[in-house]
Formats: sequence, structure tokens, C-alpha cells
Amino acid sequence: MDRRSFLMGTGALAAGTTLAAPAISQGRKEWKMVTTWPKNFPGLGTGAQRCADRITKLTDGRVTVKLFAAGELVPAFESFDAVSSGTAELYHAPDYYFQGKHPAFPFFACVPMGLIYSEQNAWLMHGGGMELWNELSNQFNIKPFPCGNTGVQMGGWFRKDINSLDDLQGLKFRMPGLGGEAMRKLGVNVIALPGGEIFQALQTGAIDGTEWVGPWNDLAFGFYRVAQNYYYPGFHEPAPTVACGVNMTAFNELSDSDKAAVEAACQMENSLMYSEFVAKNGSALNTLTTQHGVQLKEFPPEVFDAFATASEEVIESVGDHDDLGKRILESYKKARKDYGEWTAISIQAYTNARARADASK
Repeated sequence: MDRRSFLMGTGALAAGTTLAAPAISQGRKEWKMVTTWPKNFPGLGTGAQRCADRITKLTDGRVTVKLFAAGELVPAFESFDAVSSGTAELYHAPDYYFQGKHPAFPFFACVPMGLIYSEQNAWLMHGGGMELWNELSNQFNIKPFPCGNTGVQMGGWFRKDINSLDDLQGLKFRMPGLGGEAMRKLGVNVIALPGGEIFQALQTGAIDGTEWVGPWNDLAFGFYRVAQNYYYPGFHEPAPTVACGVNMTAFNELSDSDKAAVEAACQMENSLMYSEFVAKNGSALNTLTTQHGVQLKEFPPEVFDAFATASEEVIESVGDHDDLGKRILESYKKARKDYGEWTAISIQAYTNARARADASK
């Protein structure tokens, strides 16, 4: 090879190398995930991080997701707007935080006296729920995915005993979503607060009580240091689905395989988070009651029945908002009836029978 040919060849190689690098970098995207959780908070915060990391791995780094905890990029309750506008590409939060956008959003997290985990997933995946969720969220430039669940939650922490409906009058209580609307009907002064602000509000007396999730998370927040009465069952959140809302513009720019990777990462976290809460709530409850003197109490029937009545009134009102709200309500109610009949003779009947058998030993 002569000198002229060699130089031309190396020049072509150099040009090829120079051109290839931008092409590779252009194929990679850096996404921001905003959350409503404190940084690294057990279950919820760590679940969001798992999902972010899993998207990065499943796309082989073509989509790299960086997580921002509540307040790091935007305030907790502004995560929906951040993703809708494109300030961030994903949020991790239960959609009942965003009922101000449309009163039907809580149905895709949970509503009081609503579906349990298995029923919620059945409705979303096989009962038309996902189609309705997409129809609602797409109006805000968001593509939703289920991305976590805590299972049935506790009724909450109270400074004083709740023996009757009179004890609820004027109570300052933290509860989001339609459950909070139901409590208002019973004379409760309901206050919405993100997770990271609850303990201080309880400690200073800004609120008299709070619900959060359940023993594992409640132990981590240390609510037992301020309130000792821990009530069950939680009427307000029988199985809250945590959403991963994705900016639709950003999502539509992905290849089909990367879209599938995002969906798979969210679906995996939806299952993994639920199983983690089931695994850890029992031991956390034991710690609360045996080591920290927490008094475990059941709501009196009179109080719980009033919760149920108020919940029905609140839920029905969603159907009056618009046609979409009405269709979401009707679909959800049908699912609750259909799935509830099976739940009654399967999950509920079995666990009741198991409890009787255990008690007789």
C-alpha cells in the first residue's frame, strides 16, 4: 500500500469513528423520575428506585432513569404536573393524590371500601380498568402503569380512643383521596400531607391523628412516639395501586422493545412491592406492640359502618362529574360485585376457616 492510499484509508477510518460516536449517544435517553416519597423510604421509596434501576437494565442503558425523591426536583404533590409538562419523564405515586385533576383518578389507586389487591389487578388487566385509566391519563399527556401496591392498610394512629362517632367530631386527621372526603362527611377536619411531613405535624399537634400505610412503614416513621392507639381495619385503602406515570411524548419516542421494557419493569414492581409488604408487616406489628407499647384496636362497628355509608356517597358523586367519570364508576362497581362474590367463597372463606382452625389448636 502506498502512502497516499494509507492516509486515505486512515482518514476514512477516523471519519467513520467520529461519525459513529454521536449516533450511539443520540440513541440513549436520560429520564428523570419524581416521587412523592422521602428518599430511600422502605417499600415505597426503595420500590421506586428498583423500578428506575430495572428500566435502565432492561433497556441495556438506552433509557437511564435517575430518581428524585419528594422535594429534590419538585414538591411531592407536583409530580403529576412535572411529568405532564415534560419537566420529568416519570412519576411514582398513587393517583389519588391527583384527584384535583379529575375526581376519578382515585379509582386507579384505591377507593374506600373498594377492591383488594387481587381484585384491583383483575379489574385493571382483565376488566377494562387499564383502558379507562389510559383514557383518563392520556388527556394529561401521561401513560400510566401499575407499579406497586401495599395491600390492605391500617386505619391509622390516634392520640385518643375512638369509641363512637362523637369522638371523630373536629378531629384533625391526615388522609388523602376519597377516604378523606368520606371522613369529612363525618365531621373530621381532613388534612392532606405528603409522607415526609406527617411526623412533625403529629408531633406538634397540627394533626390529631394520621393514616399512612401499615406496620412496616409506620414503624419506620416512628408514629408510635406520638400516638399509641393503632386502629384497624383501614376502610379507606384496601389495596392502593402505586402508579408509574410516563410522559406520553417521551414514551412514544421509544422503540417497541424499550416500551415493552418500561411496562415489564413496572409490572414486576407491582408484584414485588406487594409481596414485600406482606412479608414485613407482621414482624413490624409485633415490634410495635411488644417493644413500643402500641395499643392495637378495632374500630367499633358503629364507626366502621358510618365510614362505609359515607364512602358510598362520596364514590357515587364521581359519576356526576362527566361521562368518563360515570363509565369509570360503573366499571369499578361491576368489578367489585363480580370479583367480590368469588373473593367471599375463596380468599375470605379460606382465611376465616384457617383462623378458626388455628384458634382451636
